[in-house]
Formats: sequence, structure tokens, C-alpha cells
Amino acid sequence: MPPYCPYRPHDRGWPVRLNLQGIDKTVGAETWLRGISLAPEPGAVTVLLGATQAGKTSLMRIMAGLDVPTRGTVEVDGQDVTGMPVRDRNVAMVYQQFINYPSMTVFDNIASPLKLRGDKNIAAQVQALADRLHIAQFLKRLPAELSGGQQQRVALARALAKGAPLMLLDEPLVNLDYKLREGLRDELAQLFAVGDSTVVYATTEPAEALLLGGYTAVMEEGEVLQYGPTAEVFHAPASLRVARAFSDPPLNLLAGTVADGRVRCTGGVEIALPAGKPLAAGTALSVGVRASALRTAAHPGDIALPGRVELAEMSGSDTFVHVSTAAGELVAQLTGVHRFALGESVTLYLSPERCYLFDTAGALLAAPRRGA
Repeated sequence: MPPYCPYRPHDRGWPVRLNLQGIDKTVGAETWLRGISLAPEPGAVTVLLGATQAGKTSLMRIMAGLDVPTRGTVEVDGQDVTGMPVRDRNVAMVYQQFINYPSMTVFDNIASPLKLRGDKNIAAQVQALADRLHIAQFLKRLPAELSGGQQQRVALARALAKGAPLMLLDEPLVNLDYKLREGLRDELAQLFAVGDSTVVYATTEPAEALLLGGYTAVMEEGEVLQYGPTAEVFHAPASLRVARAFSDPPLNLLAGTVADGRVRCTGGVEIALPAGKPLAAGTALSVGVRASALRTAAHPGDIALPGRVELAEMSGSDTFVHVSTAAGELVAQLTGVHRFALGESVTLYLSPERCYLFDTAGALLAAPRRGA
């Protein structure tokens, strides 16, 4: 009887059920991964979100069979495949650095997995993928004749053409320009929504995780800090570490102490404790404020934070304003293009209902209610 192969090489249209249990990876004296247990949702997108060297690529290599964990098991559809080499798996993987067949045209690069599978209508499938990824005009060229961003799109098209039940994408858009990256995120989200593959997608960008939706595993220093539906992880981070990892620009933090049912912060800022969250007087807290929660127009009940502009920068369709206030330096993310002079007086406004509260150990005490 042939050995069990969970990644049937010629089957399409069914996602695998991947289950990682107690994964550790040590290299010499360094620990790259520790105690990771993760079961990505079959047929959905799971985003691995974390800074560089959080362990995302190391974990993906173990999922693919390129590396073997020091401890722990990898299961697919209930079968232990720990140590099964990548050549025995039908896995599609796209790296930050594009990998294409240099002697093949763009058309043949994309068509190669379709030919191996014996598909019909190969030309039509290649054309459809090339149109989606904006490389149709390059089908007759060799990869070396393309820019880096164009070559990465060829690698993406070939991975999508493979139709593998497990698709791993390691920051595939990082080398593309801003406008193309934004458009391809939407395209990829639509392609992944079909549900034919279990998709694991690594990124350092919280905005990318939110756009792709699905599920998110927040990683830091080789650990998974929290895993769940992306919107839930974003709106209710289990800890300050998660909130920081899922905030770009960085989460604004104010030091506070509980007094008379309120949180008193540096600079005279006072925030009422949420209903049902009684805390003893003198309890030290950290108040977290996302940059998008700060604005320059007052709403009823807002807290005013007068200050001075230290820096204003535009990124895409947003303006990021760094303001020095009595409570500390704050960064506000304002939609649209806004112009500020350095040293200009400005008042930021904040609704108390949009504040996060964390204890001194970093555990979440209270999160804004959805829609606040």
C-alpha cells in the first residue's frame, strides 16, 4: 500500500485541515519558535501578523515541510506528517523574493503547474490570471526582462495556478509599489474567498491583515500571542503586546491611576472607567489609544488634548500628525490630506469610549465596544 499523502498532487477544490501542536524550533542556542499550537481554518485565510523576526517564515517552512520542528507535530487531515519532505506535498508557496524559471517565458511559468496536472484550456486560465495580476502584456517575455515587482506577480500567478490545497504566502506584496499593492490585496482577498485552499499569509502590516479578513495569528518573538477572527483580535486584543503588534502607527499609551471611579493620567487627563469594571483606587493602568481614534474636530463628551505639532507626514490617503501634549507625545491618523506647520498649536480630541485599559502586566482590562 502506498504511504499516506495528505496533499493529493492532482486533486483540486478541497482545502486541507492543518493542525500544529506544540511546535518548537531551536537552532544552536537560539529558540526561533516556542510552544506554538495553531489550527488554521480550512478554506479560509489565516494571517500571520508580526514584526520582522517574529517567527513567521520559520513557522511557514515547517508547515510546508521545508524544515522539521525540534519538538511538536504537524497534522494534516488528522494524519501526522511531521518530517514529510516538501517534494511529497502539494503546497504552493510564494516568498518575499520572487522565484521563477529563468529560461521560460512568463506564459510558460504560469502554465507549468497546469501542464503538470494535465489541465485543458491552459491558455484561457493563464490569460485570466495574467489579467488579474496585470501582467498580460508580458506573457511572451522572459522573467529577466521584467522589473522585480512584475516578476513577483508572475510567481503569484504560478502559485495560484497550481490550485494547491495549502497555499503559503510569505509577505508576497512587500516588494510592490503602493498603488499596485493596494489593488492586489483586494484581488487576492477575492481569490481566497472561493475557499478552494487553506491559505496562510504572512505580513508585518496590520492594515493588510484587516483587508484580507479571515483569521489572524499575532506573533512575537517566536510565539503566537493570540489567534481568532481578524476583527475580534483587532478590536479585543488579549494583551498590550497584541495591541501593539496590531497597531500601525504604534499604539498611543498614557500612564494612569484609578481614583474616584476614573483613570487619572499625566497632564490632568481623566477617563471614566467603563461600566461593570470596578477597580480599586490607586490601581496603576496603561491607557491605549489607537491613532485613528484621535481627531481634530470635537464631538460631544470628548476629551481635549491641546498640544504642539512636532511632525506631520502623509502616507497614501492619510496624514499622520505627531503632537506633543501634557499627557505625552501622541500620533493621530487623520483621513485625507491635512497640512500643519511645525510648532503649530493644535488640539486633539478623544472619546473615552475608544480607550483600551491594560493592567501593569499588560493584560486587557477593557476594550472599546464595537462601533464606538
